[in-house]
Amino acid sequence: MENSTQTFVKKFILIGLSNAPGLQIVFSLLFFMMYMVTVTGNLILIIVVRFNTRLQTPMYFFLTNLAIIDICFSSTVVPKILLNTLSKDQSISFIGCAAQLYFHLALGGSECLILTIMAYDRYIAICNPLQYNTIMGKKFCLNLVGGCWTMSFLNSLFLTFFTFQLPFCKSNHVNHFFCEMPPLFHLSCRDTWFNELSKYISVGLIVLGSFLLILMSYLSITLTILKIRSTKERQKAFSTCVSHLTVVSLYYGAIMFMHLRPRYAYSPEQDRIVTVLYTVVTPMLNPIIYSIRNKEVKKAIKIIMCPKVYH
Repeated sequence: MENSTQTFVKKFILIGLSNAPGLQIVFSLLFFMMYMVTVTGNLILIIVVRFNTRLQTPMYFFLTNLAIIDICFSSTVVPKILLNTLSKDQSISFIGCAAQLYFHLALGGSECLILTIMAYDRYIAICNPLQYNTIMGKKFCLNLVGGCWTMSFLNSLFLTFFTFQLPFCKSNHVNHFFCEMPPLFHLSCRDTWFNELSKYISVGLIVLGSFLLILMSYLSITLTILKIRSTKERQKAFSTCVSHLTVVSLYYGAIMFMHLRPRYAYSPEQDRIVTVLYTVVTPMLNPIIYSIRNKEVKKAIKIIMCPKVYH
């Protein structure tokens, strides 16, 4: 029989980025710099798209949503890491841990679905260019984005609720630098098969489902591009997809490795590295990748930075 006094914890202790105090400070400084680049880069992208009339298209509307998600996604993890390191207090309240997991899952799911919509947008633009403006109307785009956010936040609510219904009787020390499902499951003295199954179904539907839709979109795009006779036009069509494919590869590769492995393959050390990739590195690289590969974005940034020169 479970001891009820051991099933409820008021706070969790986050192990952090490293067990060595010196490395904790080094990693925290590195995270701070990456977080600043993430916030600055994505804010610049949002401002550039907002104030440039040439960029008021569905593609850039979705890109703006991705930038907002990236800022919020990183913000669910990095500020708490920095606060814990500076205060030398590794604790997080029960409610704080639940909130962190909820928003992390919700924003992570939103990013998956937004990337899928962006692939669909490229599919329509390249495979059905004459119908693009008719299909990708403003109302339709708003409905797509609204549906993404709603689905992700409802899915996260379900997963978070059942995660925190578990009795955490083994320990309150989370072997991770933030509240994530796999390390929390390992703290429970109850069989977590239902939570594991729910996680696999959720990740399978949202992450793997989105990834397969993206692959199907790009398969159609590739077949269409190969039919284009002009080499210049073919290269132009491919260049509009390279940035998105790069982001998809980085994000989906890390998140599927993290959440679609069998339980016996769980490794705290590997999980920390992989989690850093999709929670900190990818949100930082997204605006850089899109800016470097996109001539319109680069030109818009130059106009904002040096208006007298480019007007």
